[in-house]
Amino acid sequence: VTQMYDEFQIPHGTPSQTETILGGAWPGYLFTNAPQGDPGIQSIGVPIAGGGAGLGGFSYGDVLGAGLGWAKSILFQPRARDLFTDFFARPDTFSLGVCNGCQMLSACKEIIPGAAAWPRFVRNRSDQFEARLALVEVAKTSSVLLTGMAGSRIPISVAHGEGRVEFSSDASRNQLEAADLVAARFVDHLGRATERYPENPNGSPHGITAVTSTDGRATLFMPHPERVFRAVQYSWRPRGWREDGPWMRLFRNARVWVG
Repeated sequence: VTQMYDEFQIPHGTPSQTETILGGAWPGYLFTNAPQGDPGIQSIGVPIAGGGAGLGGFSYGDVLGAGLGWAKSILFQPRARDLFTDFFARPDTFSLGVCNGCQMLSACKEIIPGAAAWPRFVRNRSDQFEARLALVEVAKTSSVLLTGMAGSRIPISVAHGEGRVEFSSDASRNQLEAADLVAARFVDHLGRATERYPENPNGSPHGITAVTSTDGRATLFMPHPERVFRAVQYSWRPRGWREDGPWMRLFRNARVWVG
C-alpha cells in the first residue's frame, strides 16, 4: 500500500502518516511512502501498489483551495497524471483519501472511475477549524473498505477547517445519494443524519462526510478513522472493547482486498 503525501508540507511526512502505517501493520500489510516529488513514486510507489492512501492536512498551505495544490501536482504533471490514471483504472487496487487526502482525491475525480458525482470540500459553516469527536453512521455502499460495517454508528476524530461538502447543484447531490455513494453521515444521538452544529461540525448537507466510487474501490473520509482504530484512543469506551476499536475493520477490509 503506497502512502501518498505532499513532501513540501512536512519534510519528514504528513499528519496521520504514523497512525495509518500502524493501522495497516495490525492486519499485516506493508506501507511504502511515496512523496509526490520523489522519483521513487515512478519506480517503487504507485505502479506496483495494491492500494493508495492520501492523508494529511494543508498541502501546499492550501493556498489554492483545500487539497487543490496537491491535486494539480498530479493532474498537471503528465508523468504523474499517467501513473495515477493507470493506478485508479486497475481493477485490483483501492484508494483511501482522509482529510486533505479526501479533498485532493475529490479534486482528481476526473481520473478516478465512478467518481463523477463526488462533491468538493469547502470552508466549514462555522468558519473555523473544528477538532472534536463526532458520531457517524456508516451507510450501505459498495466500498471495499467498509464491507460489513453498514449501519454501524461509531465515534470518529474530526480535525479540519474545510470539510463541508458542496455540490454544483441539488441534482448532483441527489444523484450521489440515489446511487448509494454516500459512505457515512454525521448523526445525532438518535442516529438521525444531522446538519446541526456541533454534531455536524462542518455543516455538510444531509450530514454527508464520506463518499465512495461506483465500484467501491475509492473511498473518501473527511474525518479521521486512522486516529481512533485502537480502543485506548477513546476517552470512554464500552467495557467489551479490547485492543481494537471499530475502525480497525476498515484496515482489515483493506487487508482482505489486497489479498
